[in-house]
Amino acid sequence: MSKTFPIYCKSLLVSGLVSTVISCSNTRFLKEGQMLYTGAKVKIENDTIPKKEKQNLQSALEANLTPKPNSTFLGMRPKLYFYNIAKEPKKDKGFNYWLKYKMGEKPVLLGDVDREFNKDIIENYSENKGYFNARATYDTVSKNKKAQVIYTVRPGARYLVDGVKFQKDSTLVNQEIQSLTNKTLLKNGQPFDLDVIKAERERIDNGLKERGFYYFHPDNIIVQADSTVSKNHKVELNVKLKENTPDLATQQFSIDKVVVFPNYNIQDVKDGKYSIPMNQDSLSKYAFDDIYVIDPQHKFKPKIFDRALYFKKGDLYNRSNHNLTLNRLISLGVFKFVKNEFITSDSLQHKFDAYYLLTPKKIQSLRLEALGRTNSANYAGSELNLNWTHRNFFRGAEQFKAAIYGAFDFQMGGAQDANNIFRAGTNVQLSIPRIVAPFRFHSSSEFVPRTNITLGYEFQNRTKYYTLNNFTASFGYLWKENARKEHELKVIDITLVSPQKVTDLYTTESATNPAMQRVVAKQLIFGPTYSYTYTNTMLPKTNTFYYKGTLDLAGNITGLVTGADAKNDKQKEIFGIPFSQYAKIENDFRFYHKFTEKSSLATRFIGGIAYPYGNSEFVPFSKQFFSGGSNSIRAFRARTLGPGSFDPRTIDQGIYFDQSGDIKLELNAEYRANLYKFLNAAVFVDAGNIWLINNDTSRPSGKFTKDFLNEIAVGAGVGLRLDFSILILRLDLAMPLRVPYYAKGDRWTFDKINFGDPGWRKDNLVFNIAIGYPF
Repeated sequence: MSKTFPIYCKSLLVSGLVSTVISCSNTRFLKEGQMLYTGAKVKIENDTIPKKEKQNLQSALEANLTPKPNSTFLGMRPKLYFYNIAKEPKKDKGFNYWLKYKMGEKPVLLGDVDREFNKDIIENYSENKGYFNARATYDTVSKNKKAQVIYTVRPGARYLVDGVKFQKDSTLVNQEIQSLTNKTLLKNGQPFDLDVIKAERERIDNGLKERGFYYFHPDNIIVQADSTVSKNHKVELNVKLKENTPDLATQQFSIDKVVVFPNYNIQDVKDGKYSIPMNQDSLSKYAFDDIYVIDPQHKFKPKIFDRALYFKKGDLYNRSNHNLTLNRLISLGVFKFVKNEFITSDSLQHKFDAYYLLTPKKIQSLRLEALGRTNSANYAGSELNLNWTHRNFFRGAEQFKAAIYGAFDFQMGGAQDANNIFRAGTNVQLSIPRIVAPFRFHSSSEFVPRTNITLGYEFQNRTKYYTLNNFTASFGYLWKENARKEHELKVIDITLVSPQKVTDLYTTESATNPAMQRVVAKQLIFGPTYSYTYTNTMLPKTNTFYYKGTLDLAGNITGLVTGADAKNDKQKEIFGIPFSQYAKIENDFRFYHKFTEKSSLATRFIGGIAYPYGNSEFVPFSKQFFSGGSNSIRAFRARTLGPGSFDPRTIDQGIYFDQSGDIKLELNAEYRANLYKFLNAAVFVDAGNIWLINNDTSRPSGKFTKDFLNEIAVGAGVGLRLDFSILILRLDLAMPLRVPYYAKGDRWTFDKINFGDPGWRKDNLVFNIAIGYPF
């Protein structure tokens, strides 16, 4: 017999005893005559209903019953226990208050249950789902001061739809309804379902809203169910307009005038500075094409509204253009509030004016930020930023941002002060709410496309090693098809790295290490980059996805034109600096599965390759891949893993050097669960590595080969997440399960795990502190 079996039995016995003690402890707090409500169960008595249908009906009925019993954990009710043992607090604060009302939970008693009300709920819900003859009864089962309510429902046969009729007449609104019937949700043979009928009314309303019927409402539709047409539990549905439908709801409306107030203030209206609606004489001087922009101080160029507004004079109203216009005005980023009103201007011709009342944000803002920060390289530190923003730089809703910053970072768990980094710099960005290009770009998205221009400079001092000057510039476009799909194209993205000072220590240590030499070499990188992002993680679904793909092409056209060939001593230079030439592809795919509202599984796969050619034999250090750290494989310190089975222990420990590669594969899985309000726990597994495309004599065994699967690193661990809404503090403790630089056949470490050994703990347990989730 396994030695673990008696231990397992003892664990079960202890758990059972604890559960019994707590259960008994909870009931002893009840007063005479009180009973603890332990929940309800619904029994369905009908042998003709299919098993799956019966299970679905039972689950739905039980979910609708109130109240819910006290929450349980492993058969116990710890929250109720905390409530019972805590003294009644004298104030709404302190330990007793926290224990009783924050950690605790008030007992749910049988006297709190309205059984007649629940019986009615069961019968009504059953009828709404087509069980027209449903009848319910209830019984209460009690023992040891605990009570459960058993509801028995006899639903009878479920009625099916046998014919759907849409009433016809000569009115315009009825003709439009008839044109919508081909996509009806009401189908012959399907069960009668009130929710489907409601959805059908909403569908008709949406269709009419797209065709000018602004004042129509779903309540103007009535669906009558006739069960007398058949004796075989079938029902005929008749869809028609209610007789008391308002006349306005049956008329199509078109747009007369479009009026924009870009400086709207409700107080100005009250003070009589302008009126809504405005008369034609007052409007005439504000005309711009087919719209009127009431902007006496000329704070905004009228053209930005012409691009954002989808309604023009004479257009038939439709809801899509209505919502599209509001969303585009919001996405301009310059207005704090966006309000819309339609005011009838010609009731006989069924016309109304569209008024857009826009309250601007503060045009300029200056913000000073002091930040604590972490990043994927296990660096932590502080940063001071001074940001200036102008949201209407050229009066066309252009956003201009300028920032200066200084930061000091140190690497947790790294090689002492040699890894400390001081950074200071500045960057500016101009974001224009349109595509600036020699071609015409049309987007029907609710998000305004943008042209982004950036310039930046950063001074970087890596203590004891080197000092670098980094210059960056880019010009590109950002546009979103919808809330889920985003494209970003940088037509040109330029990076110039110029070393200012390299210490003797670094020069000496890198003399035999070409990879270290390339870090402080002059680098000129330019070319286009493109990224595509898809996500539906904002949707309330059980399974959601995130994907981001990035393509980075540097020096390709220039290399082709100049005939650059570094391998054959034909490397070309621009301003005395060899330009980089490579192609890089990276894919980041994430899948999230929600088990309950408080538990989920998050997974991620990263795959990327960077290939140098033409004018480059190696990919620039800043564009390579890295592995290990708080957002990567957490059982290995930041940027220490790889490439391949290269052993970092062979490096002179007097100097630290980030390990980089040209190929990256990584897979992560993390189970997340809520423990208490802001406190969440996680259990995770990470696997992956990086590799080189070409041989590097200073890093043997780093090249990608067909044996790459044997060089996969694996780590696992546990973590806590403190979710304070505006900040998520993450604490992860991980250990390696597979080390790729150990000898073949000895890379799995299960037999080496020894938590009781201080030396093992020091060498293998890696503690990560970070801000936000890793993925």
